[in-house]
Amino acid sequence: MLLRVIWTGKTKDARLRELQLDYEKRLSHFTRCEIVEIRERAGSGSKTGIDKDSKSISDRLSNGAVTVLLDPEGSNWSSPELAAQIQRWENQGTKEVAFIIGGPHGVSPELAARVQQRWSLSRLTLTHEMARVILLEQLYRAYTIIHGLPYQK
Repeated sequence: MLLRVIWTGKTKDARLRELQLDYEKRLSHFTRCEIVEIRERAGSGSKTGIDKDSKSISDRLSNGAVTVLLDPEGSNWSSPELAAQIQRWENQGTKEVAFIIGGPHGVSPELAARVQQRWSLSRLTLTHEMARVILLEQLYRAYTIIHGLPYQK
C-alpha cells in the first residue's frame, strides 16, 4: 500500500525537516511512502489562494485513493485505532491512502467534501511543520503496533 502525504508549503525548519526524513525512512521498512509538497501560492489566505492550493492538492490525488484530511474538527484516533485502520485498509486491498494537510487557512469546501475521512491529530493547535512530523511519526508508530515491535511501549 502506498501512503501519499500531501501538504502545502515547504518545511523551513531544518530540524523538523530532518525528523520528517527520518520517519519517512523508517516507514519505508513497512510500506511505500511518498511526500508531495505543494508550492504555497501568494495570497493563500484569500478564497482564491485557498481554492488554487486546494486544486493543486486535488490534482495530486489518485483515482481510487482513500483520502484523509487532517482537520481540527475531525475524529480523534488513538495510535492503536490508527494502526487498526491501516490494517483494515491493507486487508481490503487498498492501493493508496492520501493524507492531506492543507495550508494555514485550510482547504476549499470542494476539497473538504471530496475526502472520505477527517482526522484530528490533536485538540491542541499545532504549527503545520509540527503536524507533518507528528503525522509521519504516528504512521510509523502504527506500523510498529501492527508488527508488534517495541517502539510503541
